[in-house]
Amino acid sequence: MKKERFDVTGMTCSACSSRVQKAVEKLDGTQKVNVNLLTNSMQLEYDEQQTDPAAIITVVEKAGYGAVLKDPEGLPSVGASQPKEKIADQQAGQIRQRLIWSLVFLLPMMYVSMHHTVLSWLGLPVPSAVQAVFDGPANAITFAFAQFLLVLPIMYLNRRFYIVGFRTLWQGAPNMDTLVGMGSMASALFGAFAIFRIGWGLGYGDLELVRSYSQNLYFESAGMIVTLITVGKYLEARAKGQTSKALEHLMELAPQEAAVIREGSEQIVPIGQLTVGDSIVVRPGERIPADGVICQGVTSVDESAISGESIPVAKKAGDKVISGTINQQGFIQFTAQRVGADSTISQIIRLVDEAGASKAPIARLADRVAGVFVPVVMVIALVAGASWLAMGASVEFAFSIAISVLVISCPCALGLATPVAIMVGTGKGAGNGVLIKSGEALETAHRIDTVVMDKTGTITEGHPRVTAVRAVNRTEQELLAAAAGLERGSEHPLAEAVIAYAELHQVEPLPMQEFQAVFGRGVRAVSAGHRWCAGSQAFMAENGIVVERIRSELEQMADEGQTPLIFACDGEIAGVIGAADVEKATSARAIREFRQMGIDVVMLTGDNERTAEAIRRRLDIPRVIAGVLPQDKSQHIAALQAKGHKVAMIGDGINDAPALAQADLGIAIGAGTDVAIDSADAVLIRSDLLDAVYAIQLSKAVIRNIKENLFWAFFYNVVGIPLAAGLLYTSLGIKLSPVMGAAAMSLSSVCVCLNALRLRRFRQELPAASADTERSEAAAPALDMPLSIGIEKEKIMMEKTLKIEGMMCAHCQKHVTEALSGMDGVTTVDVDLAGGTAAVKASREIPQAEFARVITDAGYELID
Repeated sequence: MKKERFDVTGMTCSACSSRVQKAVEKLDGTQKVNVNLLTNSMQLEYDEQQTDPAAIITVVEKAGYGAVLKDPEGLPSVGASQPKEKIADQQAGQIRQRLIWSLVFLLPMMYVSMHHTVLSWLGLPVPSAVQAVFDGPANAITFAFAQFLLVLPIMYLNRRFYIVGFRTLWQGAPNMDTLVGMGSMASALFGAFAIFRIGWGLGYGDLELVRSYSQNLYFESAGMIVTLITVGKYLEARAKGQTSKALEHLMELAPQEAAVIREGSEQIVPIGQLTVGDSIVVRPGERIPADGVICQGVTSVDESAISGESIPVAKKAGDKVISGTINQQGFIQFTAQRVGADSTISQIIRLVDEAGASKAPIARLADRVAGVFVPVVMVIALVAGASWLAMGASVEFAFSIAISVLVISCPCALGLATPVAIMVGTGKGAGNGVLIKSGEALETAHRIDTVVMDKTGTITEGHPRVTAVRAVNRTEQELLAAAAGLERGSEHPLAEAVIAYAELHQVEPLPMQEFQAVFGRGVRAVSAGHRWCAGSQAFMAENGIVVERIRSELEQMADEGQTPLIFACDGEIAGVIGAADVEKATSARAIREFRQMGIDVVMLTGDNERTAEAIRRRLDIPRVIAGVLPQDKSQHIAALQAKGHKVAMIGDGINDAPALAQADLGIAIGAGTDVAIDSADAVLIRSDLLDAVYAIQLSKAVIRNIKENLFWAFFYNVVGIPLAAGLLYTSLGIKLSPVMGAAAMSLSSVCVCLNALRLRRFRQELPAASADTERSEAAAPALDMPLSIGIEKEKIMMEKTLKIEGMMCAHCQKHVTEALSGMDGVTTVDVDLAGGTAAVKASREIPQAEFARVITDAGYELID
């Protein structure tokens, strides 16, 4: 099955989109057809053996609409020379122009038809010249014919309502244009009929007939109906244009040209001509045009548009750069790895565009109603008019009732209720580093009651770090020097962590000779005549070395989930270094947020139960499943689903692909340069679990907004149609004129769009203390102001002042504050930039080594 997208033209309401969808669904070989009224687009899958794009376009055209196939880049490949948003702006401009000219003719017509009423409201007399020309039975023809001449330009300017409306009626698929066109045309025809009746009355001296028809011309209704609908369409177009601002902003991130080194010289080429392997030059202030790896230069890059992180990221040779980000300081040259449609920014644009064009299952009720809405309204209008005639009402009264029912009914609000909210919601998520692939994923997320998390790379950083150093009969520096010397020749996963820790503390490795590695066990080497070895307890036992002296340290490390690396010199224990895949700074807070939302949290890990239990205690995770093989993760997801749970799986999107596909909602985390993971329903660009919390909270807000929109759309029609039909006229004297009905119809769609736009103000619902810490959007504080954040009112068990080296500016101050605030048990952090200190209060005793690790991870150094 091949997936394609089409631009569909000519749709004006949900009845149109419903007709297009039904027509295409009847075509053999098509499936998952999704027509979106807001974006005027259609996406579907089709079997290339049974049909093709040309056949699909033909079916759409036979249904009375137009279709244009989009290319993989997302822009129309045929018949469209302008970007989509420019076409939308042009259409809004055309509606505005039509509206202005309609008002030019409408205002004098309304004055002619209602000058007595208008001037009496203003307390002004009717000019004698106006009375002489338009008032009285003798001037009835002039009065009527003037309105007739003024309404003709209005009807011509808005002729699309009549052309499309009557065409779709003839095709057996009436839509909103049919209701408007019929209501306006019927009013104009009745006015023309009234002119003939006035002429007959004047010719035969029947002045009562003249007076009666002069007061019921309905030309003002004919003009006012289409003008008010045009007002609504213009406001709706403006509001709908705001819903795609996030997507337009993303599209603006991609530069149009790039400076490439070819044949030894720098050339400026269009972005579409870049190829993999090109050497691209980027100067300060320019946007990076492709994904690649820096081969020359040092700089800092503003990645906020992609990741949402406001602090620039330092880059050097060998580091990756992402398309759409801004080179802030230095001159760099990099090798392109992914260009065009494969680049990160292009894939993000595609995902956001597809998500905005998708439908949520909650929209199915509105779609079913829209399919029969217009014919039902037409029947109601006929029945209402006929009923009033049967009850003895005048023809004019019954006619007014029928017209009011036609023009007040609004299928547009039903059609827009879901897509406007989805487009705003997915755009809001994209702006915060959360890419939600479809409306279905958005709806599913709000029903999640269980979140399953992979440990490695999701809860933790994904690579080990040294967390503890215990030296025996020597200093920690001497132990580190020997450890670094031994591990330089090792391929053990912990070797890199030990070497990095030694380099951080500026410890020179001890020279080693006669290096011997025992695979999976440990290493041996000789330094200055002393025999050193490092490895596990079993390796020590093989070498006759007793570890009882450090037994308590080994037990403590095991209880804390650390992996001990034991060192011995000349047959005696020299010390032990603990390493662990440490938790991310925000993991504990994210888990707390999930639990406060009433969502159960489960951690899957391949670690043994003792290590898993240590992590569970530290992060307060309700349930941990240990010893899980990657291929078995999906089975645990299925088991939870079998118990009736709605399960979200959060993983790295690659090793966890089966589990992500099995879950009701698959969330790939930390995939900023691989956003097209097919198995995930949502992609978090940052490796931050708080973004998963944000995704679910955003989903709840979007679905709540959709329900509000649908309620308004149904409530409006349920209340408006009976009012227009005169249901309350006999008891309360309430009757809506066609003009009032048209005004109400126009405003209903605008209200739906404006309600959806409220989602642009959505912010993550974190407690006040943590919201600023993890999602701070405020400017950095002044350099001489200590930054203080209080997190929870807990019992203070320790207070400590840390001396930190390396802080240079307010951004450094903010980084250190956030890093320390994210530690489990920390209640208050007060960072003094000028003094280079951090005053910390915590509800538990925190080892110095743990502080050192967190400060080091933040890029600074803790001075003992």
